Amino acid sequence: MGEARDVEADEELEELLGFLRDARGFDFTGYKRSSLGRRIRKRMADVEADTYADYRDRLETNADEFNALFNTILINVTSFFRDPDAWTFLQREVVPELLADTGSDEEIRVWSAGCSSGEEAYSLAIMFAEAMGVEEALNRVKIYATDVDEEALRDARSGLYTAKSLEPLSPELRETYFEQNGTRFNFRTDLRRRVIFGRHDITRDAPISRLDLLVCRNALMYFNVEAQRQIIDRFHFALRERGFLFLGKAEMLLNDAERFEVLSMRQRAFRRRPGEAGPPYHSAPAKIRVGLGSEKLTTAARSRQLRDLILDANPAPAIAVDGEGTAVLINSQARAQFGLTSNDIGRPFQDLEISYRPVELRSLIEQATHERRTLRVNGAERRVGEEIQYFDILIQPLMGSNGLLAATNITFTDVTVSTQLKAENKRVREDLETAYEELQSTNEELETMNEEMRTRTEELDEARAFLEGVVTSIAAGVVVLDKDLKVKSWNRGAMDMWGLRPDEVIDEPFFSLDFGLPTEMLRPAVEKCLESGKRTAPSRISAVNRIGRPITCNVLCSPFDRHNGGVVLLLEADRNDGND
Repeated sequence: MGEARDVEADEELEELLGFLRDARGFDFTGYKRSSLGRRIRKRMADVEADTYADYRDRLETNADEFNALFNTILINVTSFFRDPDAWTFLQREVVPELLADTGSDEEIRVWSAGCSSGEEAYSLAIMFAEAMGVEEALNRVKIYATDVDEEALRDARSGLYTAKSLEPLSPELRETYFEQNGTRFNFRTDLRRRVIFGRHDITRDAPISRLDLLVCRNALMYFNVEAQRQIIDRFHFALRERGFLFLGKAEMLLNDAERFEVLSMRQRAFRRRPGEAGPPYHSAPAKIRVGLGSEKLTTAARSRQLRDLILDANPAPAIAVDGEGTAVLINSQARAQFGLTSNDIGRPFQDLEISYRPVELRSLIEQATHERRTLRVNGAERRVGEEIQYFDILIQPLMGSNGLLAATNITFTDVTVSTQLKAENKRVREDLETAYEELQSTNEELETMNEEMRTRTEELDEARAFLEGVVTSIAAGVVVLDKDLKVKSWNRGAMDMWGLRPDEVIDEPFFSLDFGLPTEMLRPAVEKCLESGKRTAPSRISAVNRIGRPITCNVLCSPFDRHNGGVVLLLEADRNDGND
């Protein structure tokens, strides 16, 4: 039953993605399902939608919900000169060579794909202005900056950034390229005109052409293998000969040595090799002609020849797919192992579950066909009820006597026993990667929230100034309570002062904790702070620190104005008291 529910949920997710594509033109079908499903479910939980079908109903009745969903899916993470080592490599190794290859009067064309709120595009403008001089950059450099997120593009076009955003820049660069505008800073107007912002979907829209440099950092990681292949095809088409491709730390460009030269795998810098651009980007796989050396062979004879060829080569479970994507042979071992029948021969391979589970085989078939070499997948995991199986999979192009592709042979070797420990390690690693991604998203959201809180009110700045005056020789204790007065955060200062570790107090009712501070004396101030939403006057309370020494503790209660509310307590011993 659990498996049936999972299949039904998968089908509902695909239907929802189709609806988003048709209704709003956002095509997320190429995104990795694990990350995409998790982010959609997060938004569903926020609006209390139990199923994908329920959530689709909400989208159809509430136009504003589209924006909320897209903002949840399209997590925009960027900064000026993000990953400084990579940018240093670009400035020192790539830009000088790019300029040397370009005539003094030739235009330099750059594309920032997935530019988010514009920091990357403006970093490129600064980089070229520093390398060429501002005047020459204004005359020769044109930067195209694209994204699918219209809201992020609006922010990018404004060129307005906070002081916090400019911290990665040296004072000289801030002075040269930004002008203060109230509490924010404007990117200089003349260079901003050389950056052209526009909406563009790298999975669907025609690429910008004749590029000298293409920058796409940490965008490919969200797409599945097939979508990544199609995007790289577009990028190859977009770059001129010996043009440069700059990817992010989370992305690799493997098995494409014929088209791209590796400048630095560590910094993800590549160069398009000379040669024909080849067929342009495709929205669907190209058809491959089948030939067996004799055009007079009948269909039956051809099928027998294919069967003999494959069975001779593979005693293990084997499936053959012709150039039209049709399953032309499924041997008896494969039928028994994967629940297939003779009736599946002649069906489109993509209609068979084995084409995408346990691994996505269709893109691997295309890769093996394109590169004319055998590919191997080791330790692919397949679940059958409660049982887990592991297979090494070989994807092998087969050529006829005339040198044309006859079919692709896929063989499976059962390695379940030998890879049980490897499978366990793989599951742990995948869990850690998922947890890391969630923590990364949470940290990014918290950083945004903290920035808003730091800049929203002058009252908070005054409170910080007051606390900085009080806290002199020792670090203040910081305790965050939620609206139910349970401890949500307990910092190192609080631990040093009272001797309680975070794991002893987190999610515990604050006023039931037993330590050297008489917490009940704080209850009126805390309740007043919760009720009024305003900071209370400091309270002086006699207490005993973690080593049993009497101290006078100054306590300041401030509202915690995020999510469901709460309070922040800052606790500091008098300067004349000890806390060691």
